Amino acid sequence: MPETGPPEGALHIINALRGRGHRALLAGGCVRDRAMGRAPTDWDIASGADPGEVARLFERTEAVGAKFGVVLVILPDGEYEVAQFRTEEAYLDGRHPSAVHPAGEEEDARRRDFSINGMFLDPVEGKIIDYVGGQEDIDRRLIRAIGDPARRFEEDHLRLLRAVRFAARFDYAIEEETLAAVKKLVPLIRRTSAERVRAELTMMLTGPHPERAFELLRETGLLREVLPEAAEMEGVEQPPQFHPEGDVWTHVMMVLAQLRDPGPALAWAALLHDVGKPATYAVTDRIRFNGHAAAGARISEEICERLKIPGETAERIRDIVRDHMKFMNVRKMRESTLKRFLREPHFSELLELHRIDCLASHGNLATRDFCLEKRAGITEEDLRPARILDGHDLAAMGFEPGPPFGEILRAVEDEQLEGRVRTREAAEAFVNERFGALRSG
Repeated sequence: MPETGPPEGALHIINALRGRGHRALLAGGCVRDRAMGRAPTDWDIASGADPGEVARLFERTEAVGAKFGVVLVILPDGEYEVAQFRTEEAYLDGRHPSAVHPAGEEEDARRRDFSINGMFLDPVEGKIIDYVGGQEDIDRRLIRAIGDPARRFEEDHLRLLRAVRFAARFDYAIEEETLAAVKKLVPLIRRTSAERVRAELTMMLTGPHPERAFELLRETGLLREVLPEAAEMEGVEQPPQFHPEGDVWTHVMMVLAQLRDPGPALAWAALLHDVGKPATYAVTDRIRFNGHAAAGARISEEICERLKIPGETAERIRDIVRDHMKFMNVRKMRESTLKRFLREPHFSELLELHRIDCLASHGNLATRDFCLEKRAGITEEDLRPARILDGHDLAAMGFEPGPPFGEILRAVEDEQLEGRVRTREAAEAFVNERFGALRSG
């Protein structure tokens, strides 16, 4: 168990509640993490006190789930959820219980999702209180639903995905009956909101062992429910001279295995970068996927919209997928085209995707090295030269304001990026020579 104990705020809350005669314990994920020898990040508290008493006991609180007995206590060192021990009546919407009732700590433990999340910790005695076999399952490296697995998943359908995420995160197996229930109840996930599904999938992609998470999604049948486009990649053959590793799905899983602490945009792009291949599969002189990057960008856009991925992240995912094949042409690019590519706002993520894409196929990183060397040899001023002319200058030169202005100004910047134009006089001479016929009058 880590030497770092609970933070001062958590201990203050527990001692204050105990001072009023209430049982108060650390609960859930922080207990699990400590039992696993990991450093907890969230410190939740379960207590016999009702929400009203918790609110009266502390100066700053918020009723984040008062209906379910949960109060947020705000202290100088952080925010802490304090939940009343409870039992729950039937779940009618696949997410929330229809009613909750005060209960003892053992009853509270038995209504939770998985055994590893159902333990308590008495920080005063330093003792784990385990009514559900969580410690044994940690020793056995198992994700096991508490009680009847089917009932747990029918209560909250998102638990189907959470079982997969925890198994991947901790590199645990899913207990046999729990896994059987997941496979049987897969259709329930359709009733879960897009936002909740997205959050779970994003945590899988950005957490440890994303390839294991997505293999489990595929094996359980959940993948076809939440990301049918990704499921289509299985069995799609690739040209062995470029992809000795196997079909598209195998390649993508190998790409995910190379991810290291990615942000959401890169992680999603790694999953979806070849999602356009099934639709563009063709056999001519060899297996080809002509236009698969553009097709993948369109499909990625549809997936992001369906899962309600925030706009800026969605655009970045689309752009990374769209541009990931441009590396094959970097050595042939004009200087201006290459510089525009190197300065793309998503280039660092694009380059990392290219690296792991190569490692998951032919293993040749020469193009990546070329881009790194090229970028290191270009100053920021050369990469993003200050504009020499603007629309007012073009109007003063006799050009009629309108759509051609954009074309002219881009052409001037191209000349700057190529190193052929460095002064205003040279820029005006270039415009007069190339676009003089467009001048009004």
